[in-house]
Amino acid sequence: MKVAILLGSLNQGGSETLILDTLKNLNDSAADISCIYRAEGLLYNDFLDTGARLVRIAPKNKWDIFYIWRLRTYLKKNQISIAHAQQSVDALYAWLACLGLKTKVLFTMHGYDYKFGKRTKQIISFIHRRTFLNIFVSKTQRDYFIDKYRFDPVKTRVLYNGVCFDKFDNFQYSSIRKEFNIPTTKLLLGMVGNFNPARDQMTICRFLKLLNQKEVDFTFIFAGSQSKAAPWFWDECQGYIQENELTGRVIFAGPRHDVPNFNSQLDAFLYATDHDTFGIAVIEAMSKDTPVFINDWKVFLEITDRGEHGSIYKSKDEKDLLKHFLEFLKNKEIYRHKAKQDADWVKERYSIQAHIHNLLEIYREVASS
Repeated sequence: MKVAILLGSLNQGGSETLILDTLKNLNDSAADISCIYRAEGLLYNDFLDTGARLVRIAPKNKWDIFYIWRLRTYLKKNQISIAHAQQSVDALYAWLACLGLKTKVLFTMHGYDYKFGKRTKQIISFIHRRTFLNIFVSKTQRDYFIDKYRFDPVKTRVLYNGVCFDKFDNFQYSSIRKEFNIPTTKLLLGMVGNFNPARDQMTICRFLKLLNQKEVDFTFIFAGSQSKAAPWFWDECQGYIQENELTGRVIFAGPRHDVPNFNSQLDAFLYATDHDTFGIAVIEAMSKDTPVFINDWKVFLEITDRGEHGSIYKSKDEKDLLKHFLEFLKNKEIYRHKAKQDADWVKERYSIQAHIHNLLEIYREVASS
C-alpha cells in the first residue's frame, strides 16, 4: 500500500503539525508513505528528520499547466495507490493528475469554509463528488458539509485529530509565575488561541469583569497572536480590559511556543469559540490535569462526551461561565481529581497512536475497495 500525502507547504499549521507527528510515530512497516509538497516552510527540517520520503513538486508559476503532468508522472511511476490531499486545491490537482489511473484520491477537510473565498468554495463543491473518500476531523464538521454542500454520507469518514502527548514528557518546563511575576496566592487562569474569527475571547473578557467584581484574586493570561487579517479582535479585547480597569489582572502574552508548560501551571483553563473544528488547545490543556471550562459549541460537546469530561457553559454567556467557575472555587479538590481522570481519558482517546491506527484502517479499507 503506497500513499502520497499532498501538502501545500511545510509551514507551521495545524494540519502540517498533525502530519508531522503522524510520520514521527508511524511504524515503518505500516505503510509506504511519501509527502508531496508545493512549498517549503518552517517545518521542512522537522519533516526531513522523520525519514519520510519528501518530494517537492511545485508549479513554476501561477499558470504552470505542466504541474499536473509532473504530479501525474510521479504518482504513476511510483505506483501510488492513494493520494491523500489536505487542502481542496490539492484534492483538485490530485484528481486531475489521477484521471485514468487506479490511484484513489482522499480529501481531508481540516476546517470550515467561513473564511474561504468564492473560488475555494467552488472547488470544494466540485471536488467532493469526484474524490473516493472525504474525511472530517469531527462529526459536527462532517454534518455541516453534508448539509451545506450535499456531500454523500457514504463517501465520508470521521477521523479525530491526534496529539503526540509523549513529546510533552520531554518538554523543558519553566515557571510561568516567575516569568510574569505572579504571586502563588493568586489564581492563575489562561486561554490558548490566536485572536481570529474562529474564537470568542470577548466572552472571556466579560467573564473576567464579573470575576473581578466578585473580588476573586486572579491573573489571567491570553496566549495567542493578533490576526493580521482581522486585528480588531485583539484590539477590542485589549480595549475592553483597559476600559474596565483590568490591566493589572490580564496579560496579553502573544504567541507561546511552550503550550504544554503553560497549560500545566494553570489553576484552570478557560476557552470560548464560535466554530472550532476540533479543539486541539482544549485537548492539550485537559491532558495536563488542568480543569477546563469550555462553551457548548457542538464540537466541544462531541469531544468531551457531552460534557462528561470538562465543564460546559452556555456560549456567549459570561454569567453562566461565572456560575460554573464559582462552583470550581468552592470545590477545587473535587475538580482537580476529576481533571486527572479526564486527562487519562483524553490521552487514550485522542493520542497520535489512536489517530494513526484509525488512519491506517481507512487506508486499508480504500486500498481493498
